[in-house]
Formats: sequence, C-alpha cells, structure tokens
Amino acid sequence: MINKKQLSERDICTKFITPAIDKAGWDITSQMREEVSFTDGKIYVRGYLTMRGKCKRADYILYHRPNIPVAIIEAKDNKHSMGAGMQQALEYARILDIPCAFSSNGDGFVFHDRTSEDALESTLTLDQFPSPAELWGKYKKYKGISSPDQERVAAQDYYFDGSGRKPRYYQQIAINRTVEAIARGDKRILLVMATGTGKTYVAYQVIYRLWQAGVKKRILFLADRNALIDQTRRGDFRHFKDKMTVIKNHQVDKSYEIYLALYQGLSGSNPEQDIFKQFSKDFFDLVVVDECHRGSAREDSAWRRILDYYSSATHIGLTATPKETETVSNIEYFGDPIYTYSLRQGINDGFLAPYRVVRVGLNIDLEGLETAQGLPRQKRQSC
Repeated sequence: MINKKQLSERDICTKFITPAIDKAGWDITSQMREEVSFTDGKIYVRGYLTMRGKCKRADYILYHRPNIPVAIIEAKDNKHSMGAGMQQALEYARILDIPCAFSSNGDGFVFHDRTSEDALESTLTLDQFPSPAELWGKYKKYKGISSPDQERVAAQDYYFDGSGRKPRYYQQIAINRTVEAIARGDKRILLVMATGTGKTYVAYQVIYRLWQAGVKKRILFLADRNALIDQTRRGDFRHFKDKMTVIKNHQVDKSYEIYLALYQGLSGSNPEQDIFKQFSKDFFDLVVVDECHRGSAREDSAWRRILDYYSSATHIGLTATPKETETVSNIEYFGDPIYTYSLRQGINDGFLAPYRVVRVGLNIDLEGLETAQGLPRQKRQSC
C-alpha cells in the first residue's frame, strides 16, 4: 500500500495524475505537456552583470490540437489539500487564456470552470477527469464558437516547418483570438504588440490557418517601407513559396494568392495612379496592415482609400503603438484591440531586455559654437 504522504510532487504526478488523464481518453504523447515553462524569466541588470529571474511554469497543459490549450493542471504533494494549487492554476489560466483550471494532490481534482458565469468549482475523483470532448466543448463556449464551420476554422492547424519552433504563449493567444474572431464573422481586428515580439510571425500563422481552412483565399499584406516588405518576404512568409508575390513597378499579376505591397506602390497622388483599382473590389478576402498607426486610419489617407476600396474584406491592423488623436484613431477604425502585449509585459516575461535611458549633452549643445567671425559662443540648453 502506497503512503501518498511520503511521495514527492513528481511522484504524485507520475503515479496518479498522469494515469487519470490517460484513462479519461487523452493522448498523453500529443495532447498533454508536463512542466511547461511559458516565460523566460525577467532579465535583471546589475552593473555589467545580468541574471534571469524565475520563469513561470505550469505542471500540465492539455491541448485539443497543438497550440490550442483547453486546460491547465497544478499539482501538489499529498501533504497539501486537493485545491492547494488552484490560485496558481487560475493565475496561469488567466495569463494563457485557458478556460479550465484544475488542482490535484493525487486524491482527486478540484475543477474551476471559467466558462461558468458563477465560476463554479467542483470536486472530482481520479476516475471523473473530463474527456477531451468535454473540455473542447468548454473551450468552444468560452470562445463563443457556436457552429461547425466556426469550429473547423478555429481548430485549423498551425504551420510547422520541422525546426521545432513553437509560438510563445502571447503569440499563441494573439493568433488564436484573431482566427476565432474571424471565424465568428468579425470584419475589423486590431492587435497591439510591442516592437520585437513577433507581429509578422503572428500575421503569418493567422494568414496560413485561414488560407488552409479555405475561408480566406486571397490575402493582401500592406506595409509602408521596403525593408518591412523584404523582411516579411524573406522571413516567415517564405513558406508560401510560389503562391506569393510582391507588387512592384506598378505591375499587377492576378494569378497569385498572397500579395505583399507598399501602400505607396498601390496608390498615387491622384485617382489615375491608384494601382489597387486594377483588382476588383472583392478580389481580396483579407487585408493585413502592418504598422497601422502610421496613418492608415485617417479618413483622407492613402491607406484608408485602399481599405475602403476593399471594404468587403476582413481588415487586420498590427501595431506596437496605436495612434489616438483628434484626426487619427486606430481604435475608431479597427475597434478595441482583441489582444495587447505591452513592452512592460515583454520585459517582465524576459522576452525583451530592460532598457536604461541615458541623457547625453553634446559639446556643441553645452558650449555653443564660435563662428569664423569670432562672434561670442552661445550656449544652448541640452535636451
């Protein structure tokens, strides 16, 4: 007879929690991940030395499909109560956008259903752990997925290139929320993600999943600088191969499915120079606007003319700094962001390095400049 009180937390997982998950019908090789670290740990700088803080790690995450998490489980040894890990499970569930949280000490499970308006908690035996179908049903309710067509799109697989690369947790949330919003019929979507957090990778996975599902067959990706277009084409979008083209030199070829373009290359200073009108208004199903704070939402901007022309398409705006002024409003056009990942979050998670502001006064600013005519130097106030 095993004395559970003498077992470690890892022993409790191996002998009781994992078998209960397996018995409920979960594929423990593809649908279950243990000890999942989902942040890198904040970087601390002390002089010229750096160190990382503790990363956030979940004991178990269960998936309907890869990168579509439906439940999180926090384990404790048997000296703790069954619900001792629930607060941590709920914190991680909130961060990871997961609807179902469980806590266990090996005797059974405490289940917190975040899809319930009353936030119900219940106690389950080891034999009562929910099946994959039950928790997928909870996920669909949580996400507002109500029809078979919506479910098919929401469950569409990610692209995997064989390198083992996986999206970070916040990228996963941004991708899933965007795909699910479009599956529900949303037409304008705004994602706010700090510089350096992988907006282009998120855009690629969103486009790929919608394209593979067949709901968005022709896609236009807009940017305002050649460097962004070239980086996108050579980066994640390279996997589209011969399905993709870059619109340039005012040449339009309608035989492709994925189009990259500068808005300056599609529009001109007068209507006769509007290349985008060579496509029919319903040619594109999806238009993605990178760095959309750069004026795309102005009613009189060139980008806005393009978006208005393709009004039947779904529009996605990507930005690190949404612009809200009297004349420009990303939120007024796209609506409130469906997901925001800030610079502060990126630093706290350890995905972005902390920074230090150093104010420097140049000699010419501090001491002024003496001219060849020998005029007295004039000091300027440093910034």
